[in-house]
Amino acid sequence: MTRIVRFDDRVAIVTGAGNGLGRAYALELARRGASVVVNDLGGSTDGRDPTPAAADFVVEEIRGQGGTAIASYDSIAEDGGCRRLAAIALETFGRIDAVIHNAGILRNAMFEEMSDENFFPVLSTHLLGSFYLSRAAWPTMVEQGYGRFVLTSSSSGVWGRPNGANYNTAKAGVIGLANALSLEGADKGILTNCILPVGFTRLAGAPEAVDTSADAEARRAEALAARWAPEWVAPMVVYLASEACDRTHRYYSAVDGRYARVFVGVAEGWRAGNNPPSVEEIRENLDAIEELSSYDVPENGLEEIERVRGRSG
Repeated sequence: MTRIVRFDDRVAIVTGAGNGLGRAYALELARRGASVVVNDLGGSTDGRDPTPAAADFVVEEIRGQGGTAIASYDSIAEDGGCRRLAAIALETFGRIDAVIHNAGILRNAMFEEMSDENFFPVLSTHLLGSFYLSRAAWPTMVEQGYGRFVLTSSSSGVWGRPNGANYNTAKAGVIGLANALSLEGADKGILTNCILPVGFTRLAGAPEAVDTSADAEARRAEALAARWAPEWVAPMVVYLASEACDRTHRYYSAVDGRYARVFVGVAEGWRAGNNPPSVEEIRENLDAIEELSSYDVPENGLEEIERVRGRSG
């Protein structure tokens, strides 16, 4: 018999929950019994002109379906905003069991045009927001002996894309942070994983959730049928945020209804002799250095060293 994944008596914080992916996560968590803190600064996709309308809309959706939710309009790009967000969860519900950091902005530019005004706000929202919010929730999870972090990275953070050095850098940094949280939280009951989602969201031109016009509904239905709607990503994220999840230190891709582990591996490579090799030897052995037919996926940096030394022993 299939065991239903539930969140009864669990409290989840979802950032960027007023639209798109975050909204889908918040709705699904609430359907499964979670008390949800719906965080959204509102405003434009580049992080300007905040408004409470987005968060309020989703809170009313959840309550209208019989669920439990409160709104937060705090900016997760600031330490103070994240501390207030964690405090709202604790003051209202008394716990923080899951944190899904999904909020994001775009300020795309080619590298030669990448100004500080484009670069740093994107890092603050995606990367520093992940750090600030994790730090704010961490002590509570340690005290509980339980917690789940789901941080949003991207294929852009792993493989990159043009016109987004700010976004690529931030999303790669999120993976580094998740690595640290997973290793340090493993003996405390705190599991941390990353999602690398692709979906039809506001950043990709989707209509606002508050737009209930016939045209907006038709576009959502088209995205759902084409396997690009946020509902196709939500099941993976909600699982990772649940007590049922027993994985940590993982990155998962969710694209077009395909869910797959993404990993960083190291090839078997070429090992030099007893003396440091010459530059010419590196050149001559580059094919062996790059050969991918055999590889390791170490759990941490020390494990890589141990495996290399073990093979040479």
